[in-house]
Amino acid sequence: MADTHPRPSRRGLAVAVVLAGLLLSFTALLPWAGVDARLDLLGAGLSQDVRGVDDPFGVYTLVAGLAAAALGAAGALRGRLLTALAALPGAVACVLLVVYVADPRGIADRVSVDLGMLSIEPGLRAGWFAALAAALAVTVLALLCLPRPPRAGSPES
Repeated sequence: MADTHPRPSRRGLAVAVVLAGLLLSFTALLPWAGVDARLDLLGAGLSQDVRGVDDPFGVYTLVAGLAAAALGAAGALRGRLLTALAALPGAVACVLLVVYVADPRGIADRVSVDLGMLSIEPGLRAGWFAALAAALAVTVLALLCLPRPPRAGSPES
């Protein structure tokens, strides 16, 4: 019986891992968190953003993205196993992003203040969510490059 699910090519997955790794590195330059202050009396507000690379976890995430891109490029030239190794920096980046939010000296420690006409609240920015999506994409794409054992009854077994 013919396999009805087409398998992505080795180079196609490796290129996807490279692109996802570069995207992960780029997202470290985007704002990950911020503090918004609003003064209802004036109808105005202030906002201050924190980029990913402003924190050590963001720098480590940038390095993990570059490492994943390098492993993906090496895998495109040498073999699927090197591309599959890019799952390690992708998973490390996922952990770093979660720790960034849960770190007591980070955004999780900032307390929201609402005094009626003045409100101050921290929040995550789109860059953090993009970084998490890119880290997950690196991990999943790299894991798709793992060699699969032949199925029972297939011509390879």
